[in-house]
Amino acid sequence: MDDYVLLSALSFVVGIVVGLTGIGGASLITPILVFVFQVPASVAVSSDVVAATLMKVVGGVKHWRQQTIDCSVVKWLALGSVPGSLCGVTLLHRLRNIESVNLDGLLLHLIGYAILLVTVTALAQLLVMSIAPEWKLPSPPKLDLGTVSGRVSSIVIGAVLGLIVGLTSVSSGSMFALVLIIFFQLDARKLVGTDLAQAALLLVFTSIGHLTLGTVDWSLVIPIWIGSVPGVLIGSRICKLIPQRPLRFSIYLLLVMVSWKLAHTA
Repeated sequence: MDDYVLLSALSFVVGIVVGLTGIGGASLITPILVFVFQVPASVAVSSDVVAATLMKVVGGVKHWRQQTIDCSVVKWLALGSVPGSLCGVTLLHRLRNIESVNLDGLLLHLIGYAILLVTVTALAQLLVMSIAPEWKLPSPPKLDLGTVSGRVSSIVIGAVLGLIVGLTSVSSGSMFALVLIIFFQLDARKLVGTDLAQAALLLVFTSIGHLTLGTVDWSLVIPIWIGSVPGVLIGSRICKLIPQRPLRFSIYLLLVMVSWKLAHTA
């Protein structure tokens, strides 16, 4: 009972952080499940995917009603990310049946390196913007979804990131947000809504895949929902009152340390 209360309380804090900064909940919830509650990595990943789906769906529906979603971007990314994610889940199925493979140990490494990749990329972007805000970096060409090459590139990018999500539960929001900024150059009004909508679509199918693995623990999912949903709502409400850069910098440094420990555990 005490563990459920503690998990809801920690999920509430994570929800506030997500509402304040937009930094993905999976990067924080999965390490908490592994290190604080000693949950096997395979159960932590599956339970986190299912728990995150509700938040993304609620947010996606809200933005859809507000018409702040670029549906074309969501469609072409999803054509790659959904099959990519299902391939990741299928790979987990195959690995579970190989006795010589330590699946939980392998997942700890994968989760650690996935969080490290996401965090270092975001940290580098934050440092460049802080140290040299006037510095104009060369930007890649914007993907044109009216062309075949633009659509194929979107599908490929979606497939690669979807595979990472299917295997680790990490990066359904943060890495896709970077893609939306760099390759689609969406304005701020549609960035959050489009990111949430594609993540909701991706996680619905990923959750179904993880449910077939039999590693979703509902006694973990429900306390996460109880804590994280009100936390996100409160964080979103007060985000304009908190200095964003110092907060993001602190969280990124924490995530670098956590991901390094995950990658070198087991």
